[in-house]
Amino acid sequence: MISASTSGTARTCPEGLPSGPAASAHGAGDRVFRGVLTAAAALVPLLAAGLLLLLFTSSLDVLGKTGLFFFIRQEWDPVREEFGALAFAYGTLVTSFIALIVAGPAGIGIALAITEFSPPKAREWAAWIVETLAAVPSVIFGLWGMFVMAPFLHIYVEPILEKIPGRPFFVGPGTGLCLFTAGLVVAIMILPTVMAVCREVFNAVPISLRESALALGSTRWEAVRLAVLSPSLPGIIGALILGMGRALGETMAVTMVIGNRPEISANLLGPSDSLASAIANQFTEATSDMHLSALAALGFLLFGITMLLNIAARLLVWAVAQRMKSVAHK
Repeated sequence: MISASTSGTARTCPEGLPSGPAASAHGAGDRVFRGVLTAAAALVPLLAAGLLLLLFTSSLDVLGKTGLFFFIRQEWDPVREEFGALAFAYGTLVTSFIALIVAGPAGIGIALAITEFSPPKAREWAAWIVETLAAVPSVIFGLWGMFVMAPFLHIYVEPILEKIPGRPFFVGPGTGLCLFTAGLVVAIMILPTVMAVCREVFNAVPISLRESALALGSTRWEAVRLAVLSPSLPGIIGALILGMGRALGETMAVTMVIGNRPEISANLLGPSDSLASAIANQFTEATSDMHLSALAALGFLLFGITMLLNIAARLLVWAVAQRMKSVAHK
């Protein structure tokens, strides 16, 4: 039993812990470390805000001349200094959606095959092979798309697509350098991103959920659908949004296969252009301040689309997660 007289005695630190001046120095080190981490965390939004401000101020010349009509006009004529971003935004969004439609199901399917149906010894090798595509430079994909995919589509695929009745999306003749080719090339480029994120999400699902579904008499597919896909839905949406974000900003590969003609058409076999491609192609050739300002405005629009997409993705993932929680509590 501890004597009451000991309550007034000075307390000593456990052996091994700093005390006195050493403790003060230790606390100062923690404060410095916390300050460095806080500054590093604050640097990211500050850089984003600074970049957005720089693009906006650089765009004031063309926005002052055309106003918000710059974002809804299609004409792009540097000689007459008539600029509009609509055709470039259209090409960017269409190629990104084609890529997402192709790479989304493929990436989810590959991730399921690796995590649920492949032998354990083959899973890491299969994942490594797919993820290796992420290390290939985009210009290599562009060269492959230009010299392999575009001729193949032009010779073998486009004639079949042109025979589809009521074909507003596939009107020939084409050259192979078109929206459809650009979308497929970008799909291959974002496939590793979608697959890798989905694979990590599926691996995070507890094995007990799969075993419980199988114990209740579910087939293998029913167990995957109920115990893996359903709780992984927020993560799958996040993977698709990450892939979409990369597709929106892809430059070199798209520049080499999209045709580089700013047009708005439902025909996916026709040439078009994208925001990133226009900036890459024309920035070094721009001679007037108005032309440079228009290119900066394209960058501002691309930045804005990417930011809005990320915000919408966050809200969507949050809404799906809240809905799943409410269903689980019922």
